[in-house]
Amino acid sequence: MSVHILGGSQTDFAVNWHRAGLGFDALVQTVTEQTLAATEINPADIGVIHVGNAFGQLFTGQGHLGGMPATVLPELWGIPASRHEAACASGSMAILAAMADLESGRYDCALVIGAELEKTVPGNQAAAYMGAAAWAGHEAQDTDLVWPTMFAAVAQEYDRRYGLDPTHLHAISELNIANARLNPLAQTREWSYTPESFTTDDTANPPVAGPLRRQDCSQMTDGAAAVILVSDRFLEQHRNFRTKHAVITGWGHRTAGLPLDQKFAASAAEPYVFPHVRQTMRDALTRAALTDITEVDAVEVHDCFSMSEYMAIDHLGITPPGESWKAIESGEISRSGTLPVNPGGGLIGIGHPVGATGTRMLLDAYKQVTEQAGGYQVDGARRVATLNIGGSTTTSAGFIVETWGV
Repeated sequence: MSVHILGGSQTDFAVNWHRAGLGFDALVQTVTEQTLAATEINPADIGVIHVGNAFGQLFTGQGHLGGMPATVLPELWGIPASRHEAACASGSMAILAAMADLESGRYDCALVIGAELEKTVPGNQAAAYMGAAAWAGHEAQDTDLVWPTMFAAVAQEYDRRYGLDPTHLHAISELNIANARLNPLAQTREWSYTPESFTTDDTANPPVAGPLRRQDCSQMTDGAAAVILVSDRFLEQHRNFRTKHAVITGWGHRTAGLPLDQKFAASAAEPYVFPHVRQTMRDALTRAALTDITEVDAVEVHDCFSMSEYMAIDHLGITPPGESWKAIESGEISRSGTLPVNPGGGLIGIGHPVGATGTRMLLDAYKQVTEQAGGYQVDGARRVATLNIGGSTTTSAGFIVETWGV
């Protein structure tokens, strides 16, 4: 049984919902109404709802977000719904749960929503809240900047194993910011930068942790993304559907222990720093009957930091382990390269509302393979991969999305 994507929507990630006096109710209502309109789905056709959210209670005090869609849209009252949490991979967990529902035959139409509000508190407090996705009380206890510290440690581990030039990290950030200029929903699309913003200039690009600087880090973001997933049976019963649709042909999902040091120790004799991430994408490719990442036309990867994209490049198999710099220097991952990575701007350029990111990635993959990505469309894209991680790669998930009929 195939799982099809009928479409979806994304809110404008530049909007500060808290400053506008709006909460999860407005965010969920907006993205749901937009998604229903975009897909021409009647709420009565939805069999189940899955919501991805990581930090609702911490940032807003609001939990039980599975109940929010029915709260704001009475037409969804009575439809079974649940919330899923796996840090930055929460949206992907909601997608996987919806896929399982459809594949089992329990339901034929699922609404998947990823949503997060992060601008309700000052930046340092927000960064500390997100530390809950690490091993609380055991890791990075001497800093509120948990995730910059953790991914700086990943950069240092790469440097120890293979050698690492921070110039390549800055190049990743610069590329994603440039791609985001073409994305009308990207958080940074109108932000101002100078050439020095992507260098080691301490004023234009201040240090944050280890080799990571300001532009190496994604920003606090408010936003939501949603998609409608349906079964073959649903399409057979609704043959007059006018919207373009795509199909999820492969998926991968792996989970490791929480501590970063434990991951380093486990992979000490391995060619990859995070073998479980590598296996996640191998699983997705195998399920899609593909042998190599070069068989896809573009990739959405989890660049919460430039270092996480640097890691993704070799773990996807674009280069051998430790040689991600080659794909950066050659231009292979640019929007006009042989395998574009994050053509819409990635997390650094588009924004990173944590619970929404996995869903936003799937939506952008759908847009690419149905030629609806506008200014950041990859010419001829018919097959796109995604790689979404949570925490220090504790959770990893990937999907292969193809034009229906490929």
